[in-house]
Amino acid sequence: MIDAAMLLVGCGKMGGALLAGWLEQGLPPDRVRIVEPAADSGRAAIPEGVTGIVASPDDLDADFVPDVVLLAVKPQIMAEAAPHYRKYARPGTQFLSIAAGQTLAVLARHVGDDAAIVRTMPNTPSAVGRGITVACANAYVSDDQRRLAETLMAAVGEVGWVEDEGLLDAVTGVSGSGPAYVFLMVECLAAAGEEMGLDPALAMRLARATVYGAGELVRRSDEEAATLRQNVTSPKGTTEAALKV
Repeated sequence: MIDAAMLLVGCGKMGGALLAGWLEQGLPPDRVRIVEPAADSGRAAIPEGVTGIVASPDDLDADFVPDVVLLAVKPQIMAEAAPHYRKYARPGTQFLSIAAGQTLAVLARHVGDDAAIVRTMPNTPSAVGRGITVACANAYVSDDQRRLAETLMAAVGEVGWVEDEGLLDAVTGVSGSGPAYVFLMVECLAAAGEEMGLDPALAMRLARATVYGAGELVRRSDEEAATLRQNVTSPKGTTEAALKV
């Protein structure tokens, strides 16, 4: 069960997915405050039952003290949005960022040089609870805060850590951007099926099911991906011929 006072700065698709995961794990809705300046049409990601929504940080309860401030705004507006929350930089509160490219040093300039900050790189499958997040903490994050950050991000998938923040660039290339590579593979498989005469709907169905099924197989299997590939690749067969092209 998650029982922490949460402040979400922005609640788009990723912030909404995280919040939904926390609520499913027992976070009381009355422990949540959300700053979301978008019109009602832009608040579709906020789960039902959460009422502590304001349009501006100035509208937050004066006596509300969060355990976690989730910075879930777009990177290009971080410099404008984040400084409003410097007042929460105190022992016991951590800042959790999901904004790509915003380093720990940059975030510290916005919210306080001695603020406890965890920078994370989640990916889009988090929207269906199948994401993976890699996190990096600054020196002010306590062991308890680190565990809480991991629990929060685990609500939408797996969690890993790096001590070298520079490695988050590699993480971004593999898992952050990786879903786009997989979606392109689906497009290419479907297009190839169409070129060979398959009905477009059937070609797309085959492509989606193949990628989904292969992904689930590699997730469940104890074997290496290379072994699974070899299992499909019969000597001198069609798969071997295709892999050589």
